[in-house]
Amino acid sequence: MPETSPLIRSLRAAVEAAPADVPLRLHLAGLLLDAGQQADAVTEVAIALQQAPSDAEARALMVRAVGAAAPVEGSAPVETSTEPEGAATFNWGAAADQVKDVIPPRFVEEPLTEPLTTDGSGDPDGSPAWDVDAPGSVRLADVGGMREVKDRLEAAFLAPLRNPELRALYGKSLRGGLLLYGPPGCGKTFVARAVAGELGASFLSVSVNDVLDMWIGNSERNMHELFQTARRQAPCVVFLDELDALGGKRSRTQSAGMRNTVNQLLTELDGIDGGANEGVFVLAATNVPWDVDIALRRPGRFDRTLLVLPPDAPAREAILRYHLRERPIEKVDLGKLVKMTDGLSGADLAHLCETAAETALLDSVRTGVVRMIGMKDLVEAAKQTIPSTEPWFASARNVAMYANDGGMYDDLVAYLKKRRKL
Repeated sequence: MPETSPLIRSLRAAVEAAPADVPLRLHLAGLLLDAGQQADAVTEVAIALQQAPSDAEARALMVRAVGAAAPVEGSAPVETSTEPEGAATFNWGAAADQVKDVIPPRFVEEPLTEPLTTDGSGDPDGSPAWDVDAPGSVRLADVGGMREVKDRLEAAFLAPLRNPELRALYGKSLRGGLLLYGPPGCGKTFVARAVAGELGASFLSVSVNDVLDMWIGNSERNMHELFQTARRQAPCVVFLDELDALGGKRSRTQSAGMRNTVNQLLTELDGIDGGANEGVFVLAATNVPWDVDIALRRPGRFDRTLLVLPPDAPAREAILRYHLRERPIEKVDLGKLVKMTDGLSGADLAHLCETAAETALLDSVRTGVVRMIGMKDLVEAAKQTIPSTEPWFASARNVAMYANDGGMYDDLVAYLKKRRKL
């Protein structure tokens, strides 16, 4: 079978579209081997083995593709008790050397050679390494739609920063952070990165796993080191993801360590002195703001909230364009698709595009002819996609009705009434 056969070309395209599909890659490798393309077959099998090292079919195909390597001088004999038949005479070390320029190493980090310190961190001084991203190119203009979110950010956060003279004239304080809340998968992290881009500031994203530590006192130290890093990198946007996990209500917390971590966060937000947090802008995100400790919501801390809702029509169009931009599509009616996807989150829309691509890929594998992703694939995928935001709105409705103290969730109430969900 020549390399230019339609089936091999189709399988190559299918593998490129689904690089994690090991059986599909092995099928391509077998055809390449039958066509006399040994080097290409070895490459495909090596990638498959990187993803599934214990796959018996992949190992057997590698033996067939590379052949039994000559024993390496001074090497120990290969044990045969646990290997499949045919593997006893195969030198896997020699095979790895042969394909080392084709595939990257399976592990990026070198093995830990330093003994663990008493706090279990493996770092001689115990200090965490925070990855601070340089000022990015993402701006609010890159966020599709979401006009209300942008206007609120401009009024509460960005306009005072851009106009220091007017800020001084009106006595507008920049103390306090901004809390983004709403259903999952609606772009809260992307909005935070866009704010950092607008400010030309570094970006430091933090999750609960970055801070919490099993050793007593380490979580508080991690929290302090986080803010110290941000102060050294100022101007810097600190983004605390899942704030309810880092700053949950202390009255519901049984762990003294968690309560101390919340106390440390409160201390860092206030700053050691009046100018400690100059140039440090703190944003946070949560799906459940009603579970955040009330002390974090008082003025001077996270006293400004912003509801980030499922994308509106312009935002959905931008998201769909983004996820389809490098896929083979034809005759896609985005306007119709946007109308069909009302209520879907950004994550739902990404899943929709992935499902449509999967359908077209499987058809191409079955028929042996690569076809484009059409409107029919996208419509069927849209019908199968259930909005992942519905459970969130079900619980948020109760909060909006019975726990909207001081009008904290007025924007949520307005949205639910508009959608006739309240």
